[in-house]
Amino acid sequence: MSLTRKAPKGILGFPVTPMDDEGKIDLDALGANIEFLVENGLKSIFVACGAGELHAISNEEYRAVVEVAVEKTKGKVPLYTGVGGNIAHALEQAKISEELGAEGYLILPPYLIDPSQDGIYHYLKKIIGSTSLNAIVYQRDNCQLELATLEKLCELPQLVGFKDGLGNMELNIEFNHSIGDRLEWINGMPLAEVTMAAYVNIGYASYSSAISNYIPHISAKYFDALLKGDDQVVHELYEDVIFPIHRIRKQKKGYAVSLIKAGMQIIGLPVTTAVRAPIAPVEEAHYQELKSIITKALAKYPAKAEVKN
Repeated sequence: MSLTRKAPKGILGFPVTPMDDEGKIDLDALGANIEFLVENGLKSIFVACGAGELHAISNEEYRAVVEVAVEKTKGKVPLYTGVGGNIAHALEQAKISEELGAEGYLILPPYLIDPSQDGIYHYLKKIIGSTSLNAIVYQRDNCQLELATLEKLCELPQLVGFKDGLGNMELNIEFNHSIGDRLEWINGMPLAEVTMAAYVNIGYASYSSAISNYIPHISAKYFDALLKGDDQVVHELYEDVIFPIHRIRKQKKGYAVSLIKAGMQIIGLPVTTAVRAPIAPVEEAHYQELKSIITKALAKYPAKAEVKN
C-alpha cells in the first residue's frame, strides 16, 4: 500500500454495488464492474460511496465489497472507499479500509444533523485522524465547510483532496485561491460532465463520472476535448449524450444511483436494476429513453460495448 500523500487525478471511477433480484449483493458483478472501469482507463476506483449505496449496506457487506475491490485494483489503480454517516460506523469502515489495503477514503456527510462548523470539523478530523490512509472530504448536503474550517483540516497530513457536490462557485474559487495545490480539487456535482467546463477554469482537474460506468469512452472523449479546447466535440457530446442523460436523471430523486445500473444493464454488464430502499428503480419509460440515447451514442461514438437486446 502506498502512503504517498497525493489524491487521484483525472476521471475517477465510482462503481455501483450490484444486487440480485432479492436485494443481495452480487460480488461477481461488482468485480466485473471494477474490471470494466479499469480496462477502460479510469484513473482510480472509489467503492461503497454514493453510487455504491453506502447508506444501505451493512459493515459486514462493506468488508466484502472492499475485499473484491482490493483484489481487482491491486497494482493497477488507486483504490478509495466511502466512509461516513453514523460516526461509529464511519470509523469502523475506515479501519476496515486500512486493514484490507485501500489507499484512502472519501468522507461522506453525517446523518440527519445539520452541524455547526466546529461540529463538522470534529466529525471530519476524527475520521481523518483515525487511520494513516489518505482522506478526501466531500462537500454536499449537511457537510458544508467554510474556508477557516477547511484550512484547519489541512493541518492534517492525511487530507489530500476536496470533492465538491454543492456547486457554490464563489466558495469554490475562494477555497482554491486560498489553499491552492495543497489539495486535489474534484468536481462531484451530479453528472459532473455537465459542469466540468466551469470547474476546469477554477483549478479542478478531476471529477467523478457516473456515465463512465457504462460509456467510459465518451467520458474520456469529452474530458480530452475539454482540456484541449475542442469546443465542437464538447458541444456535440453535450447535445448527443450528456444533456439528454442529465434530463432523465433529473426526473426522479435516486436516479443518481438507479440510472447508472440501468445504463450498465443496457450495455450488457452483469448488473440488475435492483436498488435498496429508499432508492427506487428506474421506471420503464425512462429505461427505454436511456437505451435509445445510448444506442445512438454508440452508433456515433463507437466502443466495444454493445446494447443488450
